[in-house]
Amino acid sequence: MTETNTKLNPRDLATITVLIVSSFVVILNETIMNVALPVLMHEFQVSEEAIQWLATIFMLTMAVVIPATGFLLQRFSTRSVFILAMGLFSLGTLLAAASPSFALLLGARVIQASGTAIMMPLLMTTILDLVPVQRRGVIMGNVSIVISVAPAIGPTISGLILQFLNWRFMFLIVAPIAIAALFIGAPRLNKNAESSTTPLSIPSVILSVPAFGGLVYGLSKLSSNGLDSMTLMVLVVAVLSLVAFVLLQLRLQKKDHALLDMRPFTYRPFTLSLVLMVLAMVAMFGVIILLPMYLQNVRGLDTLNTGLMLLPGGLLMGLLAPFVGRLFDRFGPRPLVIPGATILAVALLGYSKLLHADTPIPVILGLHLTMSFSLALIFTPAFTTALNPLPNSLHSHGSAVLSTLQQLGGAAGTALLVGVLASRIAAGAAAGSDPIEAQIAGFSAGFTVGALCAVGMIIIALFMTRAPAEESLESSNAH
Repeated sequence: MTETNTKLNPRDLATITVLIVSSFVVILNETIMNVALPVLMHEFQVSEEAIQWLATIFMLTMAVVIPATGFLLQRFSTRSVFILAMGLFSLGTLLAAASPSFALLLGARVIQASGTAIMMPLLMTTILDLVPVQRRGVIMGNVSIVISVAPAIGPTISGLILQFLNWRFMFLIVAPIAIAALFIGAPRLNKNAESSTTPLSIPSVILSVPAFGGLVYGLSKLSSNGLDSMTLMVLVVAVLSLVAFVLLQLRLQKKDHALLDMRPFTYRPFTLSLVLMVLAMVAMFGVIILLPMYLQNVRGLDTLNTGLMLLPGGLLMGLLAPFVGRLFDRFGPRPLVIPGATILAVALLGYSKLLHADTPIPVILGLHLTMSFSLALIFTPAFTTALNPLPNSLHSHGSAVLSTLQQLGGAAGTALLVGVLASRIAAGAAAGSDPIEAQIAGFSAGFTVGALCAVGMIIIALFMTRAPAEESLESSNAH
């Protein structure tokens, strides 16, 4: 492919820019609520368990809606899907800002999450369709900014808003940006409908709710309540539903009627990168939960200062992402992912060994920046290596699978590391340990588990390769 063929035309570049900005806005909203939960609990006079549903319902909706995006992206035009996504998000944001009751705010979060769930697969599918394979690394680097920086600065922004303004401004500030993105972006996107006439599989939709929603809910309850009988029953039903869902998709895809096509898993780079991505999400989300808990419970920092502590790491990931993308385009995944996973393992072991009741703040910040640097080396190569070998017909389904597994990986990471933390604290309390020392032991164990995930990533990275740039996107890379 010549150099002229690898350049994006202005219209395609404008399309991708609109989608990246819109995705940043909606992903930012995923974590902006967490700091506000105590304020909202007092505002609406509801219990701590009830207020957690504002975060839980968002994750559940994402997990249920994302698997259907592969179908939507093949059935409708880019413009139609974008209008649906940003329209739902804008509507949900306005409803949330005006909510007079907790129930309406909960409903608004469901509408917001439905729009958010559609945006990331839409963005990744559009990049795969428009960007030549030689340029995808640098473009996917910009996608990594959305994934890493937006969740990182969400708590900081909400902390600043709550410091000076009413909680409704968390939505009132976002709403005009979302509406502007909708009206600016829609005319610039492709309005030609896709030719697919695939019918919607209602049994697949029904099974996807307990399968993906049940897994996310069960894992979230596991992290807060442990493995009680109700959580165990939810997880069992979710796993059985997931097995039934996968078997149904395998049968339907022979007729090209699958809601979520399983054929991306026949591509070795996709499967390896997906496993690596899930392990990275387990480690990252576990740390996103554990480190604030340490800073607040052991060091006594408030939510705003905790958010400010985590902000530099997110910004570092965002600054590095485009450069990592360029390096990927030149050298491929292994020279980036192997050092990245190794540095991640070292950083997490550093947390495990160095976090005490009086660990200097610069040491904690240095470890967090090191971890953020390592994740920047991992995310862009993992995304791009996974999706590059897929033919055009599987772009939307591959993006949907990747986004779904991200959600499940984040939920699993939270459940696993918080579960390890809680069990070690309980064991320390039973043994009569000092409460602070018991917490330190729990955090150490949690970060050690995260380090083991990073070691697993190193092993997987040894087998990662990329398709040659000259290879046709439609050619088979299946094993």
